[in-house]
Amino acid sequence: MKRSQIRRIRKNRKGFTVIELLIGSVVMMVIILGTLSLYTKSNKISVDHQQFAEIQHDVRSSMFFISRDVRSAGVGLLQEISGYFLEGQDGFGPSPEGADSLKVVGNFEDPMSAKIEKYQGGGGGGSDTAFLYQLELRNAPYDCPDYYEERMVLVISTRCPGCFAYRFIPINSVFGCQQGAVHVNMQPGHSELNPPGGLVDSGCSADCYQDGILTFARIKLYWLDTTGNPGDYPSLNLVVGQKGYLGVPNTLYLTDSSETGVMEHRPFAQNIENLQFQYNRIDANGNFLGFTDWDTSWTPDDISRIRQVRIWILGKTARPFVSVGKKVPSNLHLYRRPAVANSPMGSQDDKHRRFLLESTANIRNMSLNIYNSGAR
Repeated sequence: MKRSQIRRIRKNRKGFTVIELLIGSVVMMVIILGTLSLYTKSNKISVDHQQFAEIQHDVRSSMFFISRDVRSAGVGLLQEISGYFLEGQDGFGPSPEGADSLKVVGNFEDPMSAKIEKYQGGGGGGSDTAFLYQLELRNAPYDCPDYYEERMVLVISTRCPGCFAYRFIPINSVFGCQQGAVHVNMQPGHSELNPPGGLVDSGCSADCYQDGILTFARIKLYWLDTTGNPGDYPSLNLVVGQKGYLGVPNTLYLTDSSETGVMEHRPFAQNIENLQFQYNRIDANGNFLGFTDWDTSWTPDDISRIRQVRIWILGKTARPFVSVGKKVPSNLHLYRRPAVANSPMGSQDDKHRRFLLESTANIRNMSLNIYNSGAR
């Protein structure tokens, strides 16, 4: 190849100058940084949305269980003791949230309405014996005697208003299953969780319980642990790691008594910041009086007039939102504890996102008979 041709080929070859390389590098860097920034922002939003979805699930599932049991308060029990179907406490937890609690009682899982033909003993709070009508337990779908022994029961009078007693059936205390003429020996109730209104034994005579009802009755207490400190809830005698208590802040519990009366704590939702209840009663003419907080001066007659319970459940994300800027948007209060019922608003934003759900449950068992016997 001639030299002239070689020079011509070299002359026609064109490369990148240093300036062109620098400009290309800067453009590429801007694209990479923009892509990384977009990915980081998208990842933060995704993390925050996941947190928010979790608290929405916790709040909604909590509302389902609590409202269900509030509607069923007193199910399977006689209207004569409706003043003991439920019991609230305003400010059960410490400040600043001052979360409420609610206790309900009912024959929730094991329908039974065994009629008593004769009742003996029980004087002075002692042991007693209930003689049931012939074949009374044959109508119940439970194994006799095993299913009835070592269980808490409620004895309700149909003759004497206000006569009822929690009792306990020990092992080897149900007799006559095969013959049909059953009698049951019982001890005074010893539930670690006090029933609503302290309903243990009203002290009525044995004659009052003739033609009375023997039924199961379970006590349920809904409450919120806002601190994780067992000493903040002295009435429950809490110990971390025992009877289901976790000692984790913002955990919602269902506390109930086992069949033998032992208290058990069942955590069923976390990331709950506040729990509030208010109650709507009717007057003698059936007119609603409006929602109010629980009043410790209410008598059983006042409580029996409660027809609606308003429930607030407030969820809070476990961690602050990472997609929020340094300055939280003002006047939105999405990142501050809101005022709920008589619980005040938080004093400052903390970048934790909240989700508040409110519902009103109508108590439907003031005169409902689940045994379909025609009695009211």
